[in-house]
Amino acid sequence: MTSEITLFVNPTAGRGRGARAAQPAASALRAAGFSVRTVLGENAPDALARARAAVADGTGALIAVGGDGMVNLALQAVAGTSTPFGLVAVGTGNDFARALGLPVRDPAAAGRLIADALKDGRVHDTDLGQVGGRWFGTVLASGFDSRVNDRGNRMRWPTGRLKYDLAMLVELAAFRPVPYRITLDDGEVREVEATLVAVGNGSSYGGGMRICPGADLTDGLFDITVVGDCSRTTLLRVFPSVYRGTHVEHPKVSVVRAAKAEIVAEGVTGYADGEPLGPLPLTARCVRGAVAVIGP
Repeated sequence: MTSEITLFVNPTAGRGRGARAAQPAASALRAAGFSVRTVLGENAPDALARARAAVADGTGALIAVGGDGMVNLALQAVAGTSTPFGLVAVGTGNDFARALGLPVRDPAAAGRLIADALKDGRVHDTDLGQVGGRWFGTVLASGFDSRVNDRGNRMRWPTGRLKYDLAMLVELAAFRPVPYRITLDDGEVREVEATLVAVGNGSSYGGGMRICPGADLTDGLFDITVVGDCSRTTLLRVFPSVYRGTHVEHPKVSVVRAAKAEIVAEGVTGYADGEPLGPLPLTARCVRGAVAVIGP
């Protein structure tokens, strides 16, 4: 493996933490003997083109510096290749980093961990979700949660977890359960009135909401959480337990596992890693070992 590695930086992540985090992460990597170059890009398509060029040129690793949105962009460049992927998590949600057990908002520690892991060969094959040609690391959200995500992404204040809590309260006033058709990989079809359907490769989204608490990044399967036709009162009562993952014990919540899921509903947008995928129907596949993750 070449000693030159690439930092893929989002300068706006976490209210500017991305730009500030790049320096201590790079310093830690250089102190360990690595040559570091930085990729920024003028916009997302330009940044992705530059990241793909770095991978094609044989960089020793692609290290995303930012939040889950930057992770999602980086995965489009590195998934399905042999290039190791590292993460300096300094965004708002950082759910992929949490699922991987990586440092959050400590770029120097993340840089040291990446350097040590590369030297020791601690690179782990990790599953990803795929919808068409798009990869995702954590959760494909649809329904109430995607509406909350949409509103939360438009909000400038508050930040972090509180942003999604507030967005949830605003959306709650107007939302109604919708009919879903869910087709699993063995051909089983489920038709349900649902508040939301979340297809989890990772366990959480929205800055620690453990919507799919049993999801395993290495088992080749999604955990698919279906929240049924909840009333507003029930949803408000159940919502706080999402942070503990105990909502799955509620009778209106069910979880199934599958390597492939097609979800169909009218007027519903899908989000993956907090990024919009487009309207349903969408078909997600869990691809075992799609990316080689550095550490811990």
